[in-house]
Amino acid sequence: MHDFAVRFATAASLAACSVVVLAAPVSAVDATGVWIELAAPAARIVSLAPHATELLFAAGAGGSVVGLLAPADWPPEAKRVPRVGDAAGLDLERVVALKPDLVVVWPYFAPGEVERLRALGVPVFVSDPRTPEAIADDLEGLGALAGTSETAARAATDFRTRLAALLQRSRAAAKVSVFYEIWPRPLYTVGGKHLITAALALCGGDNVFARLATPAATVGIEDVLAAQPQAILAAADDATRPVWLDDWRRWNAIPAVARGNLFVVDGNLLHRAGPRFIEGVEGLCAALDRARENLRR
Repeated sequence: MHDFAVRFATAASLAACSVVVLAAPVSAVDATGVWIELAAPAARIVSLAPHATELLFAAGAGGSVVGLLAPADWPPEAKRVPRVGDAAGLDLERVVALKPDLVVVWPYFAPGEVERLRALGVPVFVSDPRTPEAIADDLEGLGALAGTSETAARAATDFRTRLAALLQRSRAAAKVSVFYEIWPRPLYTVGGKHLITAALALCGGDNVFARLATPAATVGIEDVLAAQPQAILAAADDATRPVWLDDWRRWNAIPAVARGNLFVVDGNLLHRAGPRFIEGVEGLCAALDRARENLRR
């Protein structure tokens, strides 16, 4: 009888400890430096950015996502999650009705509505990776808040390992000056503060418009002619070559045109600061490797 009582008390004690562990507070720092602390891992999460949706699923928190912003085409499981808005606007009442433990946002979308969520006491995590390394940091931060740290750590480690491999390869490679074209009319590109500029640097590429103070800006044909890029990269969905990339062929005075260095990269991967960004960077590096070959001829 005494042994039974001891075993029972021990089991009860262990069970109580397990409950305490599961309910332990979790915390992380977001892109704005704000410390977010939750009494327990978030079980109901709303994502208000496509890249954040991808981060959450990669971090192992996909099962806790109860609402998200369209478009949400990746991963496939995200297509089954209810929408709470799109790029045109946010249905704040629907977000509140979902009773989220955590809302993950991009700082430039619906800032007024996000402030109203904060005023209602809803915890908000701001995700705005400005460097490839920051993507891995967000994976870990979101995993911590969702209670899926082990899965998130594996995803972050894989991401960092692939980053390191690209950096190692590019250190010995010749630099290539690059014009990165987002859109032709108006002619739209990225500045020095954009994540794409950091990706180019990982591949040994120098953004010819890195001096621009804004993350993205319009430029003129004459600006590109003056910059004399050795490669022109056009961003397109699924890396399908856009017709407008070949419009540059009329400007043979540009080294990129003269050497045949007009390449397309996958905008779906590169324009979302999520876990698949590394795949886009690998494709970008491959394009610059081809550019180097053409420049050596």
